[in-house]
Amino acid sequence: MSKLKFIVPIVAVALVGLLSAVYIVDEREKALVLRFGQIKQVREEPGLGFKLPLLDEVVRYEDRIMTLETPMIEVTPADDRRLEVDAFVLYRISDIRQFRQALGVDGGRQAEIQLNGILDGQIRAVLGSQGVTSDTILSPERSALMDQIQVRSDQRAKALGLTVVDVRLRQTNLPEQNFDATLQRMIAERDREATDERARGREAALRVTALADRTYTEILSEARRDARITEGEADAERNKIFAQAYSKDVEFFEFYRSLSAYETALQGENSTMVMSPDGEFFNYFNSGEGSRSTSATTTPGPTTQGTATPGTTTQGTGTGIGTTTGN
Repeated sequence: MSKLKFIVPIVAVALVGLLSAVYIVDEREKALVLRFGQIKQVREEPGLGFKLPLLDEVVRYEDRIMTLETPMIEVTPADDRRLEVDAFVLYRISDIRQFRQALGVDGGRQAEIQLNGILDGQIRAVLGSQGVTSDTILSPERSALMDQIQVRSDQRAKALGLTVVDVRLRQTNLPEQNFDATLQRMIAERDREATDERARGREAALRVTALADRTYTEILSEARRDARITEGEADAERNKIFAQAYSKDVEFFEFYRSLSAYETALQGENSTMVMSPDGEFFNYFNSGEGSRSTSATTTPGPTTQGTATPGTTTQGTGTGIGTTTGN
């Protein structure tokens, strides 16, 4: 019975010691085994581990990807248009030994402070570099800028035992005091572009109008030329036909021309003419046979065949004046 009193405490102490010497590392964690503040063991793989009871201490760190949001950062691109940028970063602990040595006991809080300073500097450096304007930051090209920020931040975070997985720019806004000035400048730029477009449109319209006018003038000139040529050819053909007809029957041609002259002269209501009856115009009127007659020379005085009175036409009158009326 007395032995049992000694065995039970010994077993209990041994069991407690055994349990305190065993620790478990989760798959979402990494662990350091410290002895009097010195690193004795690094456990990066999940599983069961052992340590010296009462002497060793197990410090656990996150092995998952963590997120850090930066405060609003004001940057000045190459075009001097200030912007306010809000970003966040994804990071993880890649080397817990270096992480512990660089940041000490309060590693998590110090890591956020240090990483926030790294991001602030790199965002200002990349977005304020030569050739990067506010339009570039607001365009799809910003993805390339974010990649540059991630690479440069990762290089500086390695000294802390950290790996920067990704950097994203969430918001890019204009400062309130610059908003109105920027808006007016954008309006002026759009007005200038609209004026240029209208000027180019008017220039194009003038070119089209001038080309159309020139084409119209050329077509009209060619048409008039062709018309003159056709009219000349027609006149020549008509004259040729007249000449051929005249050469076949001269007497008939003169008769036809006289009839055409009578028809033209005796038109309208006023068809009274006063002229000498022995003129060539009345050759076919004075000919009883419908042929051209020769005018006879008469002397004043009584006629042998009859007396000509106004309103009548006789052959060989002695008055020398005759009238004809046709309606």
